[in-house]
Parts: sequence; C-alpha cells; structure tokens
Amino acid sequence: MYTFIISAILLVVGYVVYGAVVERIFGVNPSRPMPVTTHYDGVDYVPLPWWKIFFIQLLNIAGLGPIFGAIMGAVYGTASFLWIVLGCIFGGAVHDYCAGMLSIRHDGESLPETIGRYMGKPFKQGIRVFTVLLMLQVGAVFIAGPAELLAGLTPDFMSVTFWVAVIFVYYLLATLLPIDKLIGRIYPVFGAALIFMAFGVFASLIYYHPPIPEITQGIANMHPDAGRHPIFPLLFISIACGAISGFHATQSPLMARCMKSERLGRRIFFGSMVAEGLIALTWAAAAASFFGSFGGLQQFLAEHGNNAAPVVDVIVNTWMGRVGGMLAILGVVAAPITSGDTALRSARLIIADIAGLEQRSVRRRIYITAPIFGAVILLLQVNFDVIWRYFAWSNQTLAACTLWAVTVYFVQQKRFYWITLIPAIFMTLVCSTYILIAPEGFALPDTAAYAGGAAFTAAITLIFTFRMNKSTAQGQCR
Repeated sequence: MYTFIISAILLVVGYVVYGAVVERIFGVNPSRPMPVTTHYDGVDYVPLPWWKIFFIQLLNIAGLGPIFGAIMGAVYGTASFLWIVLGCIFGGAVHDYCAGMLSIRHDGESLPETIGRYMGKPFKQGIRVFTVLLMLQVGAVFIAGPAELLAGLTPDFMSVTFWVAVIFVYYLLATLLPIDKLIGRIYPVFGAALIFMAFGVFASLIYYHPPIPEITQGIANMHPDAGRHPIFPLLFISIACGAISGFHATQSPLMARCMKSERLGRRIFFGSMVAEGLIALTWAAAAASFFGSFGGLQQFLAEHGNNAAPVVDVIVNTWMGRVGGMLAILGVVAAPITSGDTALRSARLIIADIAGLEQRSVRRRIYITAPIFGAVILLLQVNFDVIWRYFAWSNQTLAACTLWAVTVYFVQQKRFYWITLIPAIFMTLVCSTYILIAPEGFALPDTAAYAGGAAFTAAITLIFTFRMNKSTAQGQCR
C-alpha cells in the first residue's frame, strides 16, 4: 500500500513543484491579450470559467486510456507504477502544458500548425495528415467502446447498434454547435461521474486495503508472455494517457481558445494531466490487487479475452455495490465519450486551419464535418483491436513530434530546453523501437529492433543538434 500512497503524493507534489518550475521556464505573461479576446467568434473562441475549462480538458484527455490502458499495463508489474508517476510528471504534464501555452501564443492555432511552425513546412504537411487520421481513429474507437459498455447496462432492446447511433448523433452535435452550448453545459455532469468513479475506487483501495504490490518487490516483467512482451517498449505504449499522450496536445488548442489568462495554464493543462495520472495510478493499483496478485489479474484477463471491461465491472460492483458500481461505470463511459466528441471537433478545427476557413458560419462547419463523419462510419467497419493497436503507436509518435517542436521553441527563446529534449529523445526511442518490434509493425527480433530504434533516435538527436547549432550561429532558428 505504501508504494501506492507515495506514488499518489508524488503526483500531487509534481504538480505543485515541477509545475511551477515548468511555468517559470516557459515564461507566463498574465497581461498578454488572449485568443478568446482577439478572435472571439461565439463558436470556438468563447470565454469560459477556468473550472469548467479544467473539467473539459480533463474529460477531453481521459478516454479509455487511463482506465483500460492502466489495467493492461498493470500486467507488466510494479514498473507500471513508476512509468505512470515519472511519465506523467516529467513527460505528459510538461507536454500538455507546453502544447497548450504555445497554442495560446499563436492565437489558438491547431497542433499541426504549431508543430509545422517550428519543424518546417514539409514536416507540417505530413503532420497535418497524420493528426487528422489520429482524430478519426479516436472518434471511431470512442464510439464502439462506450456503446458496448452502455449496452451492458441497459435493457436488451438498447443494443450496441442503438447506442452507436445515439453516440454518433451526440458527436455530430458536439462537433457543430458552439462550445458553450452543449460541451460547456454537459461536461460538468460527465465530470462529476468521472470524479465519483475515480474517488470511489481510490477510497475502496484505502478501505479494503487489498495487497497492492510494492516497488520493493522489484520491477521485473510479470507479463505471462514476457519474451514476446518486453517492458521496453510495450509498457510505454500500453500506458499512454496516464503518462504521456500525443492526443492530449490536439485537445489543448480547444481550451486555449477559451481561456482568459495565461496564468491559468498550469492548473488547466498541467493540472488535468496530473489528475489523469492519479486516475491511471488508481486503476493500475486496483487491477493489480483486486485479484490477489499479478497472476490473478492475468488469469482473469485470459478468461475474458484480454478485455479490460470485465475487470472494471467486477471491481466497481464488488467494492462499491450495485448502485455505486453503476454510477462508477457511467464515469468510465463518460471518459471515452468526452474524448471522442472533442477529437472530431479538433479534426474540424485542424481542417479549417489548413483550409483557412472561418468557422462562424454553420454552413462552413457542415462542409468540413460531413466528410469527417463519413470517414468515421467507414472506420467503424474495421475491427476494434486493429484500430486500437495502430492508434496506440500513432498517439505516442505524435507526442514525440510535439516535444521536439516545443524544444525548438525553447531553443529559439533561449530557455532551458532540456525539460522537453529529454522526454523527446525517450519517446522517439520508444516509438521507433515499438514499430520495429511489434507484430503490427516490422516484427523484428528484439536485438535488431533495439539496435534499430537506438540508431534512429541517435540520428534524429544528431540532426536536431546540428540544426540548432547552425541556427544559433546564424542568429535564427528555422
């Protein structure tokens, strides 16, 4: 239990201490005019209270990842606790904060435009396509997942197909309507469900005091098929949203367009990531302890097709009772739904930024939204597991790209860029090694994959160093 408690405390301390350090390095200017003032349009640029923006940001980024990802990551052992804590504080929270603040500095522009601004025009064209495809994947994944959960909670006539249709219509409205008309009003309700779920499981861990594994037992790989599932890099892809996730950076511009002051950046961007880290830590600890051991968790998952949903169901219903369990499941459902809707809204804004189309007009919003939802319908025909596997790698690759872009910005501004350079190098190593070693990638032998990932990462780091030195010598940064 003490490993879990210390980990939770470290996350909170990380927000207070390291969050202040990152904020100081970035250089907050409370008097700077905000995008919501200079570009108000009543649709996407709408001023909102900071607490509402915090809830929206938390719900945007907390999809199935910090719950299902944490459960599947717990199979690897206590190393999952370390990755959630260290990854969240030094990777994910820094990533989310810097992405959001850079969007503010550039009038609330979408992530691909910001990345392209610092990585160059050719890179921008590729990242535009890459990011839109990622948003479509998220939209499709987060329709199917919650539809299955809701079908299990409701009468038989409300089938998966029924709930897919309901969620699809909701996503359409959330993508088209002004942000304060639907998202701004319904998210506090969803937020209450998410907080209830997380607090209920956290309190159950304290009350029931199950045998949560301790870090003193070591961080050996506990996966039942450790040979084919090495901790590096698979753990760092399995647990994404609770540690670091590129998807988060696509959501930050939505909130950057609604904020009233740069001073709110730490509590909204850094704070929501730490809150998500606490959710992931809670579920990792619950999954690792509820079944008595890692072996018990592994056996239960194997009996249920390696699906994390039954794990969630049995834990909340046992610890929180039927009524409490149903409320907790609603929190689990709210998380992916509120990521899927804003993913598709982000896709609309990214395409609008690319095409230079203002979004005050309903007609222009429909022009962009129609093909987006057509593409999602096509993706829904693809097997869920296939989409999820490629989403996981795409997600972390985008995080690496974002960190490199922010590092270039820090170099330009002559600020302490190591806070993003180190996680950028690490995530590049994770993603390049993963695509070489994973079955859905090149499926190379471990030695070849590790060597290839290290070589690629070293090459990217050398190119970065060369370009930054050259740009510094010329007095500018391209």
